[in-house]
Amino acid sequence: MTSRPASRPRAAAREPRPAYECDACGHQPPKWVGRCPECGEWGSVVESTVTGPLVSGRVVTSRLPAEPARPIATISAAPAKARPTGVTELDRVLGGGLVPGAVVLLAGEPGVGKSTLLLDVAQQWAAGAGSPSLVVSGEESVSQIRLRAERMGTLHDRLYLAAESDLGAVIGHLDAVKPGLLVLDSVQTISTPGTEGVPGGVTQVRAVTAALVAIAKERGVATVLVGHVTKDGQVAGPRVLEHLVDVVLHFEGDKHSSLRMVRGVKNRFGAADEVGCFEMHEGGISSLPDPSGLFLTRYSEPVPGTCVTVAMEGRRALVTEVQALIGATVAGSPRRTVSGLDSARLAMVLAVLQRRTERLTLHDREVFAATVGGIRVVEPAADLAVALAVASGGLNLAIAPNLVAIGEVGLTGEVRRVGAVPRRLAEAARLGFRFAIVPNGCGPESTGVKSDTIRVVEVADVRAALQWAARASAE
Repeated sequence: MTSRPASRPRAAAREPRPAYECDACGHQPPKWVGRCPECGEWGSVVESTVTGPLVSGRVVTSRLPAEPARPIATISAAPAKARPTGVTELDRVLGGGLVPGAVVLLAGEPGVGKSTLLLDVAQQWAAGAGSPSLVVSGEESVSQIRLRAERMGTLHDRLYLAAESDLGAVIGHLDAVKPGLLVLDSVQTISTPGTEGVPGGVTQVRAVTAALVAIAKERGVATVLVGHVTKDGQVAGPRVLEHLVDVVLHFEGDKHSSLRMVRGVKNRFGAADEVGCFEMHEGGISSLPDPSGLFLTRYSEPVPGTCVTVAMEGRRALVTEVQALIGATVAGSPRRTVSGLDSARLAMVLAVLQRRTERLTLHDREVFAATVGGIRVVEPAADLAVALAVASGGLNLAIAPNLVAIGEVGLTGEVRRVGAVPRRLAEAARLGFRFAIVPNGCGPESTGVKSDTIRVVEVADVRAALQWAARASAE
């Protein structure tokens, strides 16, 4: 019989380490010294009777808070109520508007239109919010901003402009103007002399942002910071920058397209997955409350190689057209070229079509696939539309223009369920589409979509979807 090992004796509680404090200046050195390293007094360092946790060798003592904690029921939420900016699509992403004291970080590629959008926001705020708006630029002169404002028609008496790159000067403008909205373009160009590092460096950006957040909370000024992005599309600067602010927005768009999108990444005051759509034009930028028309092509007659799907951008359903062109037969490895789609998913869909369907040979033919209007669709719900567009182009069979296809295609050819099908079908029905091909379990009984507005057909695999699309085209 083995005996149990004797339990280890419990360690005695560690006695608190003595703390030392200078009587002359209050400095707390980690150990006793004859001369205070802070003020230089001799014999002024004595053992302190104050106890508390040690942080970096110094004792952290309790102090009286500036404002006592209160029960949640006694706190009013009125000061945190959002105020509309006047730009409807931006208000949609923000959750109703800008909250006083909130700090918003708007990041995007150079030349995508960040300054143009925020100048319009500042003008709308000055015209309707009852308080001035201040635009501070560290990249442009006030004359350059004035020229853009004239082109956009955003000249208002309560819209103030300043060109500064020093944080102290920015605070001085805040004291003089007392705005309700501050736009800083950009945070990487502002520096403060009391902090090490070059403007735009990690240390400077962190210090400037922390100071602006504190000022915004203290004075109740809604603040929008423009941020640069890196080559891979991430916000430039330290990661803590995104944690300091209340809202993080990404401004996206293709320079060859007029479509611009503001995508929410973080939002402490609303949903973080909303998307706002805008259109760039010679006169500036305008909201697109119904952008689906940009992603569709109207044909006088049905054309082979096209199919319509409904993509989800955040909570917004966008009806999008997918086009495919099947090229000539080539020797060797044929090209697979995509624009606005995921190349890996296209390759998978082509392999499924080659394996699971008859009369369709794709392994030795070039395939080109693209979306319309510059939108990028990478979600699996577009797989079925891509498959039908490719099959339509390969078989020279035109699909009915009033048909939408929604579903993910698996490797065995099955059509899988996707999310937000009721919202997708409702958007398709609103735009006048009469037929919809969806996966099994997504019909009217499951989604609640009225059958008198759009006919919903459930399919189990790609082969059944192709057969039904051909039947719908004949009708």
